[in-house]
Amino acid sequence: MVTLKQLAEQLNVSVSTVSKALHESEEISKETIERVKVLAKQLNYQPNKVALSLKSNKTKTLGVIIPNILNHFFAKVLYGIEEEATKKGYDIIICISHESYAKELQSLEVLGNGSVDGFILSIAEETQIKNQSQHIESVVQQGIPVVMFDRVADNVDCDKVIIDDFGAAYEATEHLLDEGRKQIVLLSNIEELSVGKLRVNGYLKALEEAPKYKSKPIVINIGKDDDIEHPIEEMFKKHPKVDGILSIDNTTGVVALHKALKKGIDVPKDLSIIGFSDENVLPFTEPKLSTISQHAMDIGKASVDLLLERIKSKSANKSKVKTIKTNLVFRNTTK
Repeated sequence: MVTLKQLAEQLNVSVSTVSKALHESEEISKETIERVKVLAKQLNYQPNKVALSLKSNKTKTLGVIIPNILNHFFAKVLYGIEEEATKKGYDIIICISHESYAKELQSLEVLGNGSVDGFILSIAEETQIKNQSQHIESVVQQGIPVVMFDRVADNVDCDKVIIDDFGAAYEATEHLLDEGRKQIVLLSNIEELSVGKLRVNGYLKALEEAPKYKSKPIVINIGKDDDIEHPIEEMFKKHPKVDGILSIDNTTGVVALHKALKKGIDVPKDLSIIGFSDENVLPFTEPKLSTISQHAMDIGKASVDLLLERIKSKSANKSKVKTIKTNLVFRNTTK
């Protein structure tokens, strides 16, 4: 492996000059910087990250903990995190909690021993169900910066990146009301999650504030281990007059659309459907599903920016909450 000393000897300059040139110090002339960089590239010089981290007390590595890599939303957020981290000169170590509190705790303990400069995480489903947050609070109290995204714990004082889940569901419901829909059903398989609760509340609030809407709210919660198709089939039987559906997760809207078409229901003439998240399969249904876009990559990039800002400032300033704006993407399942 080529060292700074070897570069310095070949260029007949000091090790300090080589180091400063590689970091583009203003103390070094542009000509010298160019000479050093050309030789470093020719000899495939790679900085010793262990030595750098010992010297600067920084690993230039971020820990990322996500609940489910198979969930397309989290995969897109991760893509955004990796892209932005690389752009800023950082590596990432990825851990997957598999929606487990114990796994999430283990990941924080393993990486919190100096392996990373900070954490980006979205809380596991089991963590939210158990209402656990001490393990994350402990990391923050140790002075390790943490940024939560999407699923967050409100009682933990750290930076957060969220979307307006309440407002997104409110706006989608309002659109269905503006279409003149008389019986609007909400479908969910994320009722235990904070984001799910916020979306349900947005739906309920929009109906409550609609003076001409006479039907009662209908919320169909589908368990994580349930067969999605059966509860939706039963929903159509129990509520034959349903003319609007808001799906607040990224699967039930697609299933509802398929079931409606199989029953011969004219979409969107007699039934409008809005899904959540406009990625993976949602734009490719026929007819194409109208959705609420979460802008997952923007969430990932904003999480990195907030974390690096916190790492570099080393301050105990008030925690920030960055809200990523959602938008309704109208396709062919709404009027």
